[in-house]
Amino acid sequence: MDVIFAPLLPWPALYVAAAVATLCLVLAIWRGLNGWWLRGLALVVLLGALANPSLQDEERDPLSDIVVMVVDDSASQHLSDRTTQTGEAVQALSDDITSRGMELRTVTVPDGQGDAGTQLMSALTDTLSEVPKSRVAGTILVTDGQVHDAARAPALDAPLHTLLTGRSPDWDRRLIVKNAPAFAILDEEITLTLRIEDQGAVPSGTPPLASLSIAIDGAEAQTFQVPTGEDLDLPLTLPHGGMNVLQFNVAADDSELTDRNNSAVVQINGVRDRLRVLLVSGEPHAGERTWRNLLKSDSAVDLVHFTILRPPEKQDGVPVSELSLIAFPTRELFLEKIDEFDLIIFDRYKRRGILPALYFDSIRQYVEGGGAVLVAAGPDFASADSIYRSPLGDILPARPTARVLDQGFTPLISELGARHPVTEGLEKFAPTAPVDGVPGWGRWMRQIEVEPLQGQTVMSGIEGRPLLTLDRVGEGRIALMASDQAWLWHRGFEGGGPQLELLRRLAHWMMKEPDLEEEALTATAEGQTMTLTRRTLEMEVGELEITAPDGTVTMVPLTETSPGRFTATFDGPQQGLYRLKEGDQESVLALGPAAPREFIETVASGDKLQDAVDATRGGILRLEDGIPSLRMVGEGRNAAGRGWIGLTPRDAYVTTNVTVTALVSPWVFLLLAMMLTVGAWLREGRR
Repeated sequence: MDVIFAPLLPWPALYVAAAVATLCLVLAIWRGLNGWWLRGLALVVLLGALANPSLQDEERDPLSDIVVMVVDDSASQHLSDRTTQTGEAVQALSDDITSRGMELRTVTVPDGQGDAGTQLMSALTDTLSEVPKSRVAGTILVTDGQVHDAARAPALDAPLHTLLTGRSPDWDRRLIVKNAPAFAILDEEITLTLRIEDQGAVPSGTPPLASLSIAIDGAEAQTFQVPTGEDLDLPLTLPHGGMNVLQFNVAADDSELTDRNNSAVVQINGVRDRLRVLLVSGEPHAGERTWRNLLKSDSAVDLVHFTILRPPEKQDGVPVSELSLIAFPTRELFLEKIDEFDLIIFDRYKRRGILPALYFDSIRQYVEGGGAVLVAAGPDFASADSIYRSPLGDILPARPTARVLDQGFTPLISELGARHPVTEGLEKFAPTAPVDGVPGWGRWMRQIEVEPLQGQTVMSGIEGRPLLTLDRVGEGRIALMASDQAWLWHRGFEGGGPQLELLRRLAHWMMKEPDLEEEALTATAEGQTMTLTRRTLEMEVGELEITAPDGTVTMVPLTETSPGRFTATFDGPQQGLYRLKEGDQESVLALGPAAPREFIETVASGDKLQDAVDATRGGILRLEDGIPSLRMVGEGRNAAGRGWIGLTPRDAYVTTNVTVTALVSPWVFLLLAMMLTVGAWLREGRR
């Protein structure tokens, strides 16, 4: 029962009345009235009557206290016997809490979405937002302590306790990649920094060296013995352009918690810094400048142009020493430094004695060793001085018949070319749409008749004769374009055509860019969904074999979505490195990190939660020492000790009924005021 005031007038009016009464009292004192104190008491009684003091009686129903228990069910909680520890602790505490008449709210927290780790504090904050703060007697976390949102710990008025799973002898070894670039320049060395780190109670006698294996693109791994606890600088030169997948793996010890963090996958995109091109031109013609301008317009191309402006048969009396400002370094270019070029283009070049057979043989060896040569043939290719009749002819994919066909024709993509990445979909780059199957680009006006010897004809010309033939020679590649009229596309003749796109694809195919390989297996990932693409010149392919990180093998059928492209999608059930295989094509793809965030740190520890626990006078106890008992503690007192944790009773209630009764009858107030007033009058009247 409480005393309250239920004023008959608003409080501001009472304040004004009290001020007026005070002034009247001061005036009485100033005038020397000896009954001033009786007048003052009368005024106080009147003000008290207006304030209306009352007795309030409430009927209350008590509310039970609430205990919030957050149970960590993330992946690291399934290591060793932590699941058993968690289950036993949750069951025992639940029985104890409910037996005390308290309400228990239990929240189970799985792995966070998108490798977010253990979001324990976020779950606690969300749960407390739905619970009356005045009823929360305490919060209990059952976890290994490896939470990833400790900064989101809510402000609590009740104790926060952490019960740690795990064992004191637990230890783990993990592999850390400290720096890895997203891309690197081909043929330039980069440095990766690795570290093998041991955590927890490392057993005595553990060797200071660990076995580290390194594999690139799923190939056979190389193994090295490296020290633990030190930064390792690994020099690396990427083997090819495009995506390079590097997998590092540390041999697991039987006594460590898990080997899920013993691996790391690094994906580095290999790019070329500069494309060095040697353009060898024969006699000047309309297309020569087009070739030069196209190559010079690309800032990524370093061009060396070797052209014959005065053939030896031209006798005009000019001394040879005066034909150029400097002697052109033919021996240096074609013998000593030929391997420095990425691509050599012969544009309407024929044998004139400028380049002896030795130089052509050097070019042949350059291609067989991994170089690339493109021959743009003109009428000279069909003559007796054709470069086909040099050592270079041994590797050319077609031979000339000595016929030059001077007539207009529209270049066409062959049936094989529709599947080859160099010419696949080239019609989309034409100035106009195809009409009756004929691409919407301009005609060429001359073609050299050739007979294919090997390779793949991807474009055809007059009466289906080979126009563009590609071939692999040894480690290198060679292309023969049986016409010197491609420049008409660049000049816009009859609308022009995609010469720049064709040249770009040709150059990149000859440079072995993975995106333009005709036989390839590629994969991209978005989240856990893989998009798989098999490119081939064959008409059909088999099923795709997918090996998951845990060794599970799944066969996935491929569907042809465009000529030469077979695709499929697959949802990876777990994070890690997947191996893909179809026929003789293999590839690898990493979904998420090789070691998920949940396995970066696996040894149980309360360090990350220490500040939040200390702020509420709670405690961090290990379950291996036994399940703690519960005690009731007063607010502001220490709430944890050896073998026990405390909860703070909240004594919350809900009011069901309220009764308000006047403390003094208004007539009593009136009678007292009258008596005091009369008393003051009588006292002052006898003065």
